[in-house]
Amino acid sequence: MLDIFKQELQAGEPSPRSKADITALIEEATNRLVASGAGKHALKVGDRAPDFELSDADCNPIRSSDLLARGALVLQFHRGAWCPYCNFELQSLQSFVPLFRNLRANVVAISPQTPTTSRKSIQENAVTFPILSDLKNVVAGQFGLNQAIPEYLHELYHMLDVSPFAEVGSHSNVLPIPARYVIAEDGVIVHADINPGYTQRIELLDLLPALCQAATRSRLAPWQNSPVAG
Repeated sequence: MLDIFKQELQAGEPSPRSKADITALIEEATNRLVASGAGKHALKVGDRAPDFELSDADCNPIRSSDLLARGALVLQFHRGAWCPYCNFELQSLQSFVPLFRNLRANVVAISPQTPTTSRKSIQENAVTFPILSDLKNVVAGQFGLNQAIPEYLHELYHMLDVSPFAEVGSHSNVLPIPARYVIAEDGVIVHADINPGYTQRIELLDLLPALCQAATRSRLAPWQNSPVAG
C-alpha cells in the first residue's frame, strides 16, 4: 500500500484516503524505517554522553554537567508537541519523577521545538521537569538520533492535518528518533532505549536497575542520599 501511495505522490496525483488508511500507511512507513536500521549509529550503553547546553522553556541555559553534578540523568528525546505518543510519554515520565528523584536522578526531555512550544507542552502535559530546545537537532545528532523524514511521510502527516515542523526551530526535515537514556554522574551511559518504532516504548520501571547501577558507579547507595531538589 505504501509503494502505491509513493507512486501516486511522484505522479503528483495522490488519491484521497481515510484516516484509518493514512494511519496504516504511517505505521507501514515506520516499520520500514525500523527495518532499515534507523538508529543503529546511536550512542549505546558504555558510551560517554556528550556535554551539552540547551535552553529551557524560559530560555534559561541548562548544562548537562550541572545536572550530572547533582545525580544521574534520565534523558528523554522526543519529537515534539504535535506527536500524541510523545505527549503520552511525557505524562508517563512525570508519574515516575518522585521515584527517580528519590534515587538521586534528574529528569530532562529534549526536543527540536521552540521554548514557547516547550512551555505549552509543560502546561498541557502537567510536567515538572525541563523540556529543552534542541533547535537544530545538534544534541540529537551528537547522540546519533537524527532521522530525515521522507517526502511521502510529510504528505501523510499533512493529510492528517499534522505539522511536525511548524513549531521547531529550523526548516530542516530532520526529527530525533525517540530515545531514552540513563546517564551516570561520571557521564557514562548505563541505559539506552532507541526506538524508531515510536509507538512502542519500554516500561519505565525497567529503568530502575540502571539507576541503581548509576548510583553504584558514583559509589553512593541511593538510600544514603537526600533527594535532588525540584
